[in-house]
Amino acid sequence: MDIRKLYEWCSIDQEALLSHPDKKVPFRICEDSQRMGELMAMDFIMEIEKAGKDGRPFRVIVPCGPNCWYAPFVQSVNTRRVSMKHVTIFHMDECLDWQGKELPERHPYNFKTFMKQNFYGGVDEELSVPEENRYFLSPRTMYDVAEKIADAPLDYTVGGWGQDGHIAYNQTRRDPYSQLDIDTLRNSTIRIQNNNADTVIALSQRVLGTAYQFTPPMSITLGIKECLSAKRVRLYSDTGAWKQTALRVALFSDVTPEYPITLLQTHPDALITATKETATHPISLHPEWVFAGVHG
Repeated sequence: MDIRKLYEWCSIDQEALLSHPDKKVPFRICEDSQRMGELMAMDFIMEIEKAGKDGRPFRVIVPCGPNCWYAPFVQSVNTRRVSMKHVTIFHMDECLDWQGKELPERHPYNFKTFMKQNFYGGVDEELSVPEENRYFLSPRTMYDVAEKIADAPLDYTVGGWGQDGHIAYNQTRRDPYSQLDIDTLRNSTIRIQNNNADTVIALSQRVLGTAYQFTPPMSITLGIKECLSAKRVRLYSDTGAWKQTALRVALFSDVTPEYPITLLQTHPDALITATKETATHPISLHPEWVFAGVHG
């Protein structure tokens, strides 16, 4: 990453992002987390409703997070009486322990438990996604999930991005003996892996008071190939500082394996949504700051 370019991107005022001539991915800003959750839920529901009206199945990749959209999603599904009987859900990723095994059900980073409670749990039974159409990732199910995804085209991928621009758990590869070029990353598929140290620290800070000792060190994830194979890709973030730099890189950088989110530039129908806080970079607010390698 050219740090002079990075400084330039981070210096752009938030209000200038939407109309910036160098922006490479469609982008929108919403006021705050509540508004983003409502928008994210309604974007998804409209796709479900359209597929239902067209009489076709709706196949979608769904993440665990951002948390702001589950309550408005459940409420809107129940209020609008949105049937999801035609929907098939492929869950994006899952955390694993140091041996690559599933976490205890009550672990705060057990995504399956969280989604059963917050995504499926509140939906009226007569509207809910059929049990047989819910595909969770685990070391036991990964090959079956891969086959089911390959059965037919995906309609929609919804998700967020990480501090290094990871989509699902497709992190920047930091292994010094196994670097990836952009085509290898683009064609990555479902796998079990070690999490990067910065991912472990970021996860520990968000939920566990930076108790990295309790943070899952491994994960299982759909690959970039699966995530970007959907007809539409929609990424959202309301988590502020954790995502601010990756957002600027996504919008302005060339495609690079250092930030997997830049591959959105190659997708025909991708959209990034961020809150004002996430879209506002601290460097843009402090022109008096000086950095070596940028200011001479």
